[in-house]
Amino acid sequence: MSANLFDLLLARAPRRDKLAIDAPDGLSLTYAELFARAGRAARALAESGVEPGDRVAAQIDKSPDAVVLALACFKAGAALLPLNPAYTLAELEYFLDDAAPALTLCRPEALAPTRALAAKLGLNAVESLGTRRDGGFAERIAASVEELPTVARAPDDLAAILYTSGTTGRSKGAMLTHDNLASNARTLAELWRFSADDALIHALPVFHTHGLFVAVNVALVAGATMIFQPRFDADALVAALPRATTLMGVPTFYTRLIDHPGLTREATAHMRLFVSGSAPLLAETHARWRDKTGHIVLERYGMTETNMITSNPYDGERRPGAVGFALPGVGLRVADPETGAILPQGAVGVVEVKGPNVFKGYWRMPEKTASEFRADGFFITGDLGMIDADGYLHIVGRAKDLIISGGFNVYPKEIESEIDAIAGVVESAVIGVAHPDFGEGVTAVVVARSGADLDEAAILSALADRLAKYKQPKRVLFAAELPRNAMGKVQKAALREAYKGIYEG
Repeated sequence: MSANLFDLLLARAPRRDKLAIDAPDGLSLTYAELFARAGRAARALAESGVEPGDRVAAQIDKSPDAVVLALACFKAGAALLPLNPAYTLAELEYFLDDAAPALTLCRPEALAPTRALAAKLGLNAVESLGTRRDGGFAERIAASVEELPTVARAPDDLAAILYTSGTTGRSKGAMLTHDNLASNARTLAELWRFSADDALIHALPVFHTHGLFVAVNVALVAGATMIFQPRFDADALVAALPRATTLMGVPTFYTRLIDHPGLTREATAHMRLFVSGSAPLLAETHARWRDKTGHIVLERYGMTETNMITSNPYDGERRPGAVGFALPGVGLRVADPETGAILPQGAVGVVEVKGPNVFKGYWRMPEKTASEFRADGFFITGDLGMIDADGYLHIVGRAKDLIISGGFNVYPKEIESEIDAIAGVVESAVIGVAHPDFGEGVTAVVVARSGADLDEAAILSALADRLAKYKQPKRVLFAAELPRNAMGKVQKAALREAYKGIYEG
């Protein structure tokens, strides 16, 4: 029996005339229309030379056809390679050269330069796909009168390759299988109680695992409707609330929505669930959201290589600052980063995970793949975490963000939590910067509220009795905002680069 994800989603589809994608400008698709269009798109892939096992790169803007393309790749047995539309041609060259896709799809306006780049790399198949069913590949879909039969796939066959952000070193292509995606979609839909009665506001990008494989797959496997928005826009999102039951977002969504006059208890009274992920949600944001709407945000934790790993409970305490418990069927532990020894409850170590959600390895990087797995099959996430007395996992930072100051290990999250609790602070980021005496100096970058009476001395004074001396920042710097990537994660590498010389001289 085939394990093709397309078959699972098709089998779980509700009444065929139900809206799958509720989109503006006449681009909405019922479930019948979505799967039929995906079948024709799969035929167009095959006619473009894509064979089972090939890669299909897509640097396209968000639209319903981005979902159609993902389903078409599954159906045709190809591996989807979604790429951030913000990548420059120079950045795109690395991904195309590494993945060697059989077909590259780009925005219509980028067709000529993308074809020139592909020709340079010996990749000749490049088509365009726009947001309004325009471009050469959209024409191919329209011309396909017959759907491609679904290609049989094994559970371990590739469904997608998602490149990690690559903040240090080369970006790595995480190979995700049909079973990785299917198991996670089924588990999350059940855990979060998704059904055909739900309408999910989808304002996330679709080149990232959150928007593409959490939001889309969970909605489709449950037979829900997605209210599709091209990007996050607070006004548009609030306007869609009366038609919605759920929202998945990143912390930036929630911090911006809190200040919107249309976000009220009345406007959200009918909503069932608000989910946050991709970056930590501040405890203050948790509290402000609860106070303004009466809802408690459900925070979860995952990564490109593992899909989702943990979730706060649907029923029970959704604990601010924690990312909840391991998903059913997922093994989770905290280990010593160097020795791999499993650490006791309450100790900080590297988070390790094993289960059907975990990827099969990095594309064309067997040595790197081997180095990231323990002998017993657990994947080393690189995230530092701690499991509290009640079993909740807390993420305290990335292993590469660990600060070693004067021989002591300093975990940035602990200090950030203390700084964020100071009146007048919006948020903070703590980094290690080269220091002549301590090796690394604990350095805080703070974003203050407008009009707040805060300076370096005030922050240091507030921390004096809250943290051990070695944890206290050597410097407190102020910034208008923290640098973030497309999913809202603070880019600490950029901060370390910006402030790398502050202790010199």
